[in-house]
Amino acid sequence: MNREQLAHLLRASTQIAGDPDILVIGSQAILGSFDEDDLPAPATASREVDIAFLNDPGGQKADQVDGAIGELSQFDEQFGYYAQGVEVSTAVLPTGWEDRLITWQSQAMRPSRALFLEPHDLALAKLAAFRDKDRAFVTALLNAKLLATDTIIDRLADLPVSPQTRDRITGFLRPWSS
Repeated sequence: MNREQLAHLLRASTQIAGDPDILVIGSQAILGSFDEDDLPAPATASREVDIAFLNDPGGQKADQVDGAIGELSQFDEQFGYYAQGVEVSTAVLPTGWEDRLITWQSQAMRPSRALFLEPHDLALAKLAAFRDKDRAFVTALLNAKLLATDTIIDRLADLPVSPQTRDRITGFLRPWSS
């Protein structure tokens, strides 16, 4: 995925849902902070963008996006990438994440007003899920020195997960800890 494709999905999502205020919460939220040329290949390998709307209490806008430009849609077949409409609550995020959102301003995505998870909050959401692809994503960012392990560990205390999950994340981060 690159920023041009991301902007295309954001414009389409705004048009479908009639709402310009979008939150990108999946792995491609990293494109809100870094250009694809500055990222390791595993960080931009996904064909999907997880899109949530800030004002979507019943998830109807997310469902509309998912149905129109989601996986296996005509859009996906034509362009080779897609949006997955999700609710904000899909991601497990540390307290204060809303105050750290990143705004990426681009003429290419207008009229969308997109917000992106801050990279360390994104990494914690991925580590809370702890799937193979999530660990590979975070590993690539850590190895590229695009994340500060100390920041992730500091925010881990504010992540609403079980002590066992917190221990698993701490163990995962140990090789990068100072």
